[in-house]
Amino acid sequence: MTALVTGATGFVGANVVRALLDDGQRVRALVRRSSDRRAIEGLALDVCEGDLLDPGSLRGAVTGARHVYHVAADYRLWARDPRDLYRANVDGTRAVLAACADAGVERVVYTSTVGALGIPEDGSPGTETTPVTLADMVGPYKRSKFLAERVALEWASRGLPVVVVNPSAPVGPWDTKPTPTGQLIVDFLRGKMFATLDTGLNLVHARDVARGHVLAAERGRVGEKYILGNQNLSLSEIFGMLARLTGHPAPRIRVPWALAWCGALGMEAVARLTGGVPAVPLTAVRMARKRMHFSAAKAVRELGLPQTPVEDALRDAVEWFAARGYGIIPGVAPAPTA
Repeated sequence: MTALVTGATGFVGANVVRALLDDGQRVRALVRRSSDRRAIEGLALDVCEGDLLDPGSLRGAVTGARHVYHVAADYRLWARDPRDLYRANVDGTRAVLAACADAGVERVVYTSTVGALGIPEDGSPGTETTPVTLADMVGPYKRSKFLAERVALEWASRGLPVVVVNPSAPVGPWDTKPTPTGQLIVDFLRGKMFATLDTGLNLVHARDVARGHVLAAERGRVGEKYILGNQNLSLSEIFGMLARLTGHPAPRIRVPWALAWCGALGMEAVARLTGGVPAVPLTAVRMARKRMHFSAAKAVRELGLPQTPVEDALRDAVEWFAARGYGIIPGVAPAPTA
C-alpha cells in the first residue's frame, strides 16, 4: 500500500513517515524543491517535488496513493506577511483535498492542531467538542488552521473520507528547525531561559503523534476529530523536568504578562525595522494568557493512542538536540559531522 505524506520534511511529518515505514508501507513524500530534507535523509521513500498550490504536482503525488496524510502547514507565530499562512494552510488544504477527491483516495488524515479547538473558561481541559469560534483564535497561524480544519470537515460532509487529528505540543527527535516548543527546549539547553510565564501546555511524544496519525487512518471515524496529546503541565513543571534531565537550573523568575507583552511588542518592532524575526512574537505571549490544556481521552479510547511518559519524550528531545549541537547536556557528545 502506498501512503502519501505532505510536510514530510517537518517535525511531525518526518515522524509520520518513520511510523509508516516501520509498518512496512510504501511511502511517498510531497516535498518542495527548496525544502530542508535533513529530517528524511537516508529513508527509503519516494520523493515527489511539488507544491501545495501546484495542481499538476498534487495530481501526480496523490495518484495511486491509498492513504494521504496532509501534515504540511506553515507553522509560524510571526510572519512579515500573514497572507502567506492563509495561502499555505487554507488554500493548500483545499487544493490537497480536491486532488484526493479526484483521485479516489480511500482515507485522508488531516493534521490540524489543538490551537484550533476551544479552551473552557473554567480551566478544565479542552476536548474535541468544546465550543469555539474564529473570534477565539489568536494570531494568523491559529486563524488559518481553524479555517483549514473547517475546509477539511466540509470535504468530509461531502463524502471525502477525511479524519482530523489535533496534535497538542509534540516533543522528541527530528525537530530540525526547530518548532516553537522545540525552540523552548533548545533555549533551555543553551542557558537562555531566565524566566517563565504563568501558562501551560499539553505535551506528547512526537512518536505517539505519528502513531496517532496511522491509527486515525485505520480506526478513525470519518468527519471526527481526535486530540493527539498526553500530559497537561505548567511551564514551570516543564522546566522542572528539563532541569532534572539536563542538570541545568530551572528559571526562578516569573515574568508578569504585561511585561512580557511589552517586550514582545518591542521585539516585533525591531524585527520589522531590521528584517529579522522576533525572538518572542507577540502572538506567543497572547496565547500564553490561557493554559493550553486538553484531554486526549477520545483518541486513547477510540484509536488506542499510545501515552509514552512525557518525561521520556523530553529526554529523547534533549538528547537528540544535544547530540546535534543544538545545546549541551552532561554526558552527551555532539554527533560527528561530515
